[in-house]
Amino acid sequence: MLTGKQRATLRGVANGLAPVFQIGKGGVDEQVAEATATCLKKRELVKLRLLETSPLTAREAADALEEATGAETVQVIGRTVVLFLQKKKDSAYDKLLK
Repeated sequence: MLTGKQRATLRGVANGLAPVFQIGKGGVDEQVAEATATCLKKRELVKLRLLETSPLTAREAADALEEATGAETVQVIGRTVVLFLQKKKDSAYDKLLK
């Protein structure tokens, strides 16, 4: 569970990131969840964008991806979602989150 300070730090880092995935009319299906999980394992911090055709709100998509991947939602703003899943070993964010 992230503290408010850790969330704020991660939001600052995510500000400079480009969205990795776009969620469209298919919503959050198994393929999107698997691709997001794979990306989280490599990058730890991922930004996603929901298209206007998406049947889900950004919060609903974030909740669905949290459940599917085990990640934590850092931020939901507009149609953008930021997720974080820290690695057990060799995390790039160890020093930032202490």
